[in-house]
Amino acid sequence: MLDTSSREEFRLIRSGTMSARENMAIDKVLFESFSQTLIPTLRVYTWEKSFTYGVSAKISEIKDKEELLPYKSNYAKRMTGGGILFHGNDVSYSLVIPTSYMNNLSVKQSYEKICHFLLAFYKSLGLKAIYAKDDESVAKSHNEFCQLGFEDYDILINGIKMGGNAQRRTKDVIFQHGSIGINRQEDFLHVGNCLEDLNINISYNEAQEKLIKSFKETFNVVLKDSILNDEENRRLQEILQKEEL
Repeated sequence: MLDTSSREEFRLIRSGTMSARENMAIDKVLFESFSQTLIPTLRVYTWEKSFTYGVSAKISEIKDKEELLPYKSNYAKRMTGGGILFHGNDVSYSLVIPTSYMNNLSVKQSYEKICHFLLAFYKSLGLKAIYAKDDESVAKSHNEFCQLGFEDYDILINGIKMGGNAQRRTKDVIFQHGSIGINRQEDFLHVGNCLEDLNINISYNEAQEKLIKSFKETFNVVLKDSILNDEENRRLQEILQKEEL
């Protein structure tokens, strides 16, 4: 359970399917605007066929990779670290909360705590998910493609890594986002694993609703449907028009 003094109300934003730039711009807006809204927010969304890359990477050094050519100009930089992550067959979430909800937990401790709702999501599908750190047969490794590396709190099912998650934080705000592969699509570069590989057939909408339910039940919070406010929309347009992502 999140460390709140009462059953906290969260803003729930369902963004639909967007380009990489739009999705990452919304994440940036939610992160930046938290100090004004002070409202914890859960966002769920899907993607056009695209890719994102970590905050420390340079697009000039990766855009000519053969694997990325089919994605043309549909890409964006994430606020979080890591390598290249492919999108278009996945469901994603973004979470913005005050650091006080984590009761002074370390980055790794808060990461593990937040990811509990993902374990609950997989359990709702009849799957037993664990963290990589709890599987002695898995060695930590880095890879330029996020789906192929292993970190302590990556989620495994039967030894298979599912999706990926990353976090960014300041003194006052914790931002975390992640993706779950749903199925395999024709004419799509498949790096990593998806639910279809585990014989789980579920629609994108069903997966989003199960994610929302798992979050609500895991952390005992109230989720209130919402949209970006006027100032957030103004900032979103500013980012999309003027800033590199």
